[in-house]
Amino acid sequence: MTQTPRDTFRPVPRTGVIYVMTEAAAAGYDPNDPRWANLGQGAPETGPIEGAPERIQTITLTDDDHEYAPVDGLPALKQAVADLYNARFRKGRSQYTADHVAISPGGRAGLTRLAATLGRTHVGHLLPDYTAYEELLDAFGTFVPMPIPLAPSDGRALDAARLRDEVLDRGLSAVLLSNPCNPTGRLLAGEALHDLVDTARALDCALILDEFYAHYGWTDDGLPVSAAAYVDDVDRDPILVVDGLTKNWRYPGWRVSWTLGPPDLIDRVASAGSFLDGGCARPMQLAAVPLLDPAVADAEAAAIQGTFRHKRDLLVEGLRRLGVRIDHVPEGGFYVWGELSGLPDGLDTGMGLFRAALDERVILVPGEFFDVNPGRRRPDRPGRFQRYARFSFGPSEQTLRTGLEGLTRLVARAMRADVPA
Repeated sequence: MTQTPRDTFRPVPRTGVIYVMTEAAAAGYDPNDPRWANLGQGAPETGPIEGAPERIQTITLTDDDHEYAPVDGLPALKQAVADLYNARFRKGRSQYTADHVAISPGGRAGLTRLAATLGRTHVGHLLPDYTAYEELLDAFGTFVPMPIPLAPSDGRALDAARLRDEVLDRGLSAVLLSNPCNPTGRLLAGEALHDLVDTARALDCALILDEFYAHYGWTDDGLPVSAAAYVDDVDRDPILVVDGLTKNWRYPGWRVSWTLGPPDLIDRVASAGSFLDGGCARPMQLAAVPLLDPAVADAEAAAIQGTFRHKRDLLVEGLRRLGVRIDHVPEGGFYVWGELSGLPDGLDTGMGLFRAALDERVILVPGEFFDVNPGRRRPDRPGRFQRYARFSFGPSEQTLRTGLEGLTRLVARAMRADVPA
């Protein structure tokens, strides 16, 4: 058979939010139609919320601001990132500088840069975790992704003992995880996070932490959580933090993120950016600098805590009334990970509920997308998260109420159909 030019391009599947939004669009989804409730949303509401700093509406530029920015980021923004982490987490300890920071055009770009720097090694990733990791971990072929399944019995959380076993038994040189976890909302904080960082340091295993939801950690003190608090030596410890404005400052459209870590690793990340993405837009970096002021950042975090905690409680209570089992109330992020076996037949799988909910103009994400399987290396079988779904409380409170009303109608109709005439 003769190969055509099209045969040289491999298909890239739509996963997670991209898949559900494509299907929702085919079903008539209109983001401006208030009858629709997007509980699959992967971004927070971006308008004013109580107690938050005033939203930036205009950006003033000079002729020079239309030039390219350095691939690793503008020095002023890099220093602002370092200063924020020092103020929050490094008082009286070794300090981050601009040399410890690389700026990227969005979170996926930052993570892709990191993946591009990984050599021929085993890289651990958790199950369940962020859907986009699947293609990310399969994109370069220079390392072997190794799944680390987390069970409900262990709280779906990675602890230091498990990390040690995985590194020593399977020869892991790096581990990637989201904290708080997308989709489960589990948060590693305090002693648990400290022990994880200590273990990674002792075993010289790079710990790559996606901290894009760090302002959404429902801790007793309400303060943001970061592995940067437990780094001993900012120049040597193999701890890499990825964060940005997308979730924690509620500016997803700006596409501004950063990677924080030892300077030698940051240099590699910047080098990868020179051929992967070319760097972040200069105007957005300039506009981002004042948002990193500790007083502004802390005010945004405090406002998020109040508004999103209320929305979390609203969604958890509403889903439980419908029969969705929630093993762990989210401790971070803005997602609820729900087990669906208590719902009527046809609604008791993530994909079944997703398809049926579109008829009620409600969008959610089936749990099977979080069974991260790079390269589809694990054999075809029923997914371990088929009976789960991720529900977002990123949208407004009114959207959550609309979504719960639609799901209530759907479940009630299914239960009536189950009752013999």
